[in-house]
Amino acid sequence: MMPLTLANVGEENLIRKVGGNPEVRAHLENLGFVAGGNVTIISTIAGNLIVNVKDSRVAISREMASKIMV
Repeated sequence: MMPLTLANVGEENLIRKVGGNPEVRAHLENLGFVAGGNVTIISTIAGNLIVNVKDSRVAISREMASKIMV
C-alpha cells in the first residue's frame, strides 16, 4: 500500500483506504474516492494531481492525495 502521490501517471490503481480526519474523508468520498474504487492519475502539476475517478476528472492537492492509499 502506498499514497496516491507515489503512483505512476496513466496507471489505474485500486483505492484501498482513505485516511485523514472525518471532514477530509467525507470530502474525498463525496468526490468519488471510496475504498474499492479505481483511480487513474492523468497528470501532475507542481505536486498537485489531476485524476480520473468514477468517470470524472478531479484536481486534488498533494496533501489530499497523500491521504488516499492505493
